[in-house]
Formats: sequence, structure tokens, C-alpha cells
Amino acid sequence: MDRILVTEKIAAEGLDVLRRAGEVDVKLDLDKAALLAQVAEYDALVVRSATKVTAEVIAAGKQLKVIGRAGTGVDNIDVEAATRNGIIVVNAPASNNVAVAELAIGLLISLARSIPQAHASLQSGKWERTKFVGWEVRGKTLGLVGLGRIGSEVAIRARALEMTILAYDPVVSLDRAEQIGVELVSMDDLLARSDVVSLHVPLVDATRNLFDASRIARMKRGACLINASRGGIVDEAALMEALDSGQLTAAALDVFSQEPPAPDALVTHHPKIITVPHIGASTAEAQISAGSEVAEGVAAALGGETPRYAVNAPFVAPESWGVLQPYMTLGRQLGCLISQMIVDPVRSYDLEFRGELAEVDTHPVRLAVLQGLLEANSPMRITPVNAPLIARERGVRLTERTDPDAQSYTGLLVVNVQTADNLHCFSGSVLRGESHIIQADGYFVDFVPHGPLLFTYHRDRPGMIGRVGTLLGTSDVNISGMYVGRLAPREQAMMVLTLDEPASAEVLAKIEEEEDIQRAIGVVL
Repeated sequence: MDRILVTEKIAAEGLDVLRRAGEVDVKLDLDKAALLAQVAEYDALVVRSATKVTAEVIAAGKQLKVIGRAGTGVDNIDVEAATRNGIIVVNAPASNNVAVAELAIGLLISLARSIPQAHASLQSGKWERTKFVGWEVRGKTLGLVGLGRIGSEVAIRARALEMTILAYDPVVSLDRAEQIGVELVSMDDLLARSDVVSLHVPLVDATRNLFDASRIARMKRGACLINASRGGIVDEAALMEALDSGQLTAAALDVFSQEPPAPDALVTHHPKIITVPHIGASTAEAQISAGSEVAEGVAAALGGETPRYAVNAPFVAPESWGVLQPYMTLGRQLGCLISQMIVDPVRSYDLEFRGELAEVDTHPVRLAVLQGLLEANSPMRITPVNAPLIARERGVRLTERTDPDAQSYTGLLVVNVQTADNLHCFSGSVLRGESHIIQADGYFVDFVPHGPLLFTYHRDRPGMIGRVGTLLGTSDVNISGMYVGRLAPREQAMMVLTLDEPASAEVLAKIEEEEDIQRAIGVVL
């Protein structure tokens, strides 16, 4: 059973998911030395933001298969070191979308109506109705820097407030922006037109001090600034100067360049800045979601699957996940099957993505096929993270093409294997959410791949099924299913048997001794 180390508090719902995947140890407040001493014993590590998962920790975790971050950012994890070691890093990027978006809207309303200041005034014994004259958000222009998951949720809510919404995001398509009623513009256009600018970008080298004195100076005079994304994106000294000069009217910050800020930090005491202590994700619902999402990702990785939110594996858009996920499973199974059935040296692999697969980004499926091809014959642990690197080192040649025609199937994944003398065709589809191998080495068989399998290459003769069944029964190997494909009556054929337990090498040898049976192969998927 896999062992899972949890070093920070996560929701009970998340722990329940983890306990179904392995043996869970919750050890809170480990210092660096204790973490280094203990991580070697575990297959998975789950953290929040306090635990620093450095390259040194990753090197010590020789059994680690997956690192989970119960939250959005992975600033505290050395993702590059994890990738080099074939360790999947998963997080929970969708867990706090709504919570952070609602906080941003709350800060927007607070800026418009000076709610925190009015509350503090009344608590101090004053009654200053005329001092707190605000402005309506209706009809104002909101500029979103970043239109990802959280930015999109803010846009949806701001539309309900009858605001005009602009966004700057070089990655988002015009179609996506139009779907949620947002006008995509340049950064300079956004700054010049927006009454309020709200930031929703990650902290990377390109966004560090993104809003410095120069950029703040290009904002519409009298505008407001909201940052509920990451500290370090706003130059706090430049922000306070802009507020003091009247370039900006007010600002609201949930995040800071240093967290927690020093007790005497100027930014938390400025009269024109509303500050809250990084509470964007601090809702009961978001905490449950973060714990559950990361636990599901960890469980998927431990089970050999590709997690939905893998930081160092291909991102799968939510709208494509329902299509791709079962084909990723199928792709790995096909690759694993091919690696065990084709014994001749392979010149190249050609992938065909047909039907519904031709309409989506199939890179995750390609990686799943590579993982299946490589993992049976590699001393290293192969994951979708390091599969491309290992494939390049081994000179694996893989091409791909798409075709909208999937014959009678909704979608079809085809892998053509070219050896020196022959072309071997394997294909599969997904029916009712379940993988089906349609074609194995050119024979149409249609079976559900799972557990131990037995393949025979033989001439189609009466009694062949019974002879193989008798040999298996004599060896106490139970058959759960049988499928036969043939090129023509009484010509070459393939039999596929699904078994309850693997057939031993001795049993396979006895089967191959039978007349008209050229080859018997035991496969485990």
C-alpha cells in the first residue's frame, strides 16, 4: 500500500479520499530536518503553503511519485526538480475560484462605499453620514488583468452589477472573452479606460512588480486598484505614492510582498488602502474543495493515472476533460499492450486521432501512449512528466495525425507500429466511459482491457478454444472472457482470453506446443 505524508491541515473530506488511496500519516509542523529524515519513507507528500518542498527534499524523497499542494500556487515547491525526477506535482487551481472572485467583488464594493472606514468610524462613536458618500459600480468600467479561472468568475459577477468589463490576457482567445461578455484590449488601453483595475495573474518573473510606478502612472487618474492574486505584483511603495498624489483614489489588497507584513508596515496603515490578511481562499467551501481536489489528484497519480490538475503535465481544459480523460487511460493501455506484444525492433509509431479526438488537444493522450510504451521496459518510473524526455533519449520516433472519420465510433485512437518488415495496427475506443481494444495487431477483437490477458496467434481450426481452455483449467487458471478475431475462416486468427490470474510461463509454453498455435503471450494491463 502506498504511504502518504500530510504535513499541513487539509479538510477531513480530503483525508478521506487519501485514506482510500493509501496509508496516511498526518505530521504537522515538521521542521526541515525532520521532513528530510522522514520523506524517504513515503510515496506521496501533501502540503499547503508553509512547507517548503525544495530540491533537497525532493532528492531525499526517493520513493515519491506525487507531490500535492492543497491550494492554487506552487511557489513553495521546486517543480523543476520534481519534473527531473519524474514526480507529478498536483494542485487545486479550481478550488478557490469562486471564493477569491467573491472577495474581489467585495473589495470592489468596499472601495465604492468605504464600508470598512464607515464601520470603524461608527465603532469609534462617530456618526459621519456625509463623510462617506460613495459611488455606484453600475455603469463603471472594470479592467481585469488576467482572464483565467478567477478573472472569468469576477467578470461573470461584475456583469450582473451592470459594469463594462475589459480584460488584458495575451493567452485567452477572443471567442472565450466574448462568451463571458468581456472585451479583450491591450494593457495600455485597459489602464486608460478602467475606473477599477483588478489583478488576477500568478507571480512569475514576468509579473513581479508588474504594477510599478510607470504602469500605475498610465492608469486613468482617480482610478482604484485591487490585488487579490499574489503579493509582489504591485510595487507597494509606488502604490502609496500614487495614492498620496491623487493619481489613484483608493486601493484594496488581500496580498502583500511580505506576508505577514511587519506590524508597522506603512502599506497596512495607509488611510486609502483597504487591507485584509490574505483571506481570498478562506471560505469553508473553498477549504473543502482544496483538500478534496488535491487528494483526488494524488490518488489518481498513485493509481497510475494522469491527474486533472497536474502542474508539470499537460493542462486539460475543463471543457475537454470529459472527452480526453478516458482516452488517456486507453492510450496508456494501448501503449502497454504494444510494448508486451511487439518483440521486433520498432522503427516508428504513428498515432491517428479520429472522430471526436480530432477536435481537441490530444497532447495528453500522446503522453499517455508514450508512458505505456516505455514503462514496461524501463528501470525508471515513467510518468507523463518524464515520458517525453525518456522517449527522446531512446530515439523513439512518433508521428501523429487527425481524421474526423472514426468509422462507426464516436472516437478512435489508432497506433500503427512499423517494424523492419511489418506494420502492426492497434486501435481502441471508449464506449460508455470504458476502454475497448478494437484491434490488436491487425485482428479485430473488441475487448475491455484489464488485469491478466492471454493472446494466441493460431490457425483457425475446430476445437482450438477448447484445447487452450483445457490447458488453462488443468493449471487452475480461470477464464473470465473470450474474444476471437480472424483474417478469414480457417486462416490466421487471434484469441484473447481475459483471466482471473496470470498464466505462468510453463502454461504458455504448453499452449505453444499445441498444433497450429504459433505463439502464446501473457499480458498484464
